[in-house]
Amino acid sequence: MPIFYLRRLTSTERTDAANRHLARYLAFVAGATNAGGFLAVHKYTSHMSGIVATAADDIAMGNWHLAMDGMLAVAAFFLGAGSSALLIRWGRDRRLTSQYALPLMTEAALLVVFGLIGREFTTPHVLGTVLLLCYTMGLQNAMITKISGSVIRTTHLTGMVTDMGIALGRIVYLPLRQEVDVREEFATLRLLGSLVGLFLVGGVIGALGFKHAGFLFTLPLAVVLLALAIVPVMDDLRKTPVGA
Repeated sequence: MPIFYLRRLTSTERTDAANRHLARYLAFVAGATNAGGFLAVHKYTSHMSGIVATAADDIAMGNWHLAMDGMLAVAAFFLGAGSSALLIRWGRDRRLTSQYALPLMTEAALLVVFGLIGREFTTPHVLGTVLLLCYTMGLQNAMITKISGSVIRTTHLTGMVTDMGIALGRIVYLPLRQEVDVREEFATLRLLGSLVGLFLVGGVIGALGFKHAGFLFTLPLAVVLLALAIVPVMDDLRKTPVGA
């Protein structure tokens, strides 16, 4: 991909097109990580609704240990989102062009760790793998949420499908068509539909990748994230005076 295109994806100068393109890449990565992680530890790690619901069931059944594991997974996602916000704020205070790239660089590094030593995490420490993957998903989701002004999220589909339904209702209800920009509603449907589709495609590829390559399936995902983030980081390094 051209350098100028990669620079635009995660630079501080945002456009709707850059947000859409970045969101699509991240939805694919999230789907692949979620599905591959499930095959590794039999736990989905990208959406908190299911984890909290499972924890509620475990509490009702008296499975307190499992319920605590679920709450720790939620806490890891929460800390990942908080870390993303801190990294972005840290970069913004220093006027870095890579402020939005920093969470993706961190996520890429963690996926490399998972790919290289993930087997050690899962035998017998399944919880360690779940926490690591939940943390990475929190990092990613918070970054795209901030970068898009809370319009786009990539690690869970409930909100996307809800917004698609709202857009469809606005298009179909004829009296409302005069009050809304129908073209904008169709654009929303196309964007969210593409994110759902890429999450699905990523899930299929992640599952196949884990089936055939094991934990190493995350290494190509880390390369994708690195490609998305590296250009603004290199720009900042070139601007840093020698010896600073």
